[in-house]
Amino acid sequence: MLYAMIAKDAPGALQKRLDTRPVHLDHLKSLGKKLVFAGALLNADEQPEGSIVVFEAETLAEAEALAAADPFVPAGVFASYEVKRWRIAINTTGVEF
Repeated sequence: MLYAMIAKDAPGALQKRLDTRPVHLDHLKSLGKKLVFAGALLNADEQPEGSIVVFEAETLAEAEALAAADPFVPAGVFASYEVKRWRIAINTTGVEF
């Protein structure tokens, strides 16, 4: 099953985001096939203002644990985040989930 973490950055968190990004990326890479895709939400100035991360997990609890383990969470980059069950409606990538 797929789950999406939708996160909004805390005001003024850009420097925290930049400082934490290397360990954040290492963490995402360590998830292997549990990570479907991830990326920053951008504002009108093309600056990060949040993130979307899609996990493959057996349960909501597992997906929530994966989200909570993201180094951006304890670093205070996110003002808020939520994890929701996500279903693909259209997939033009050719990748099956």
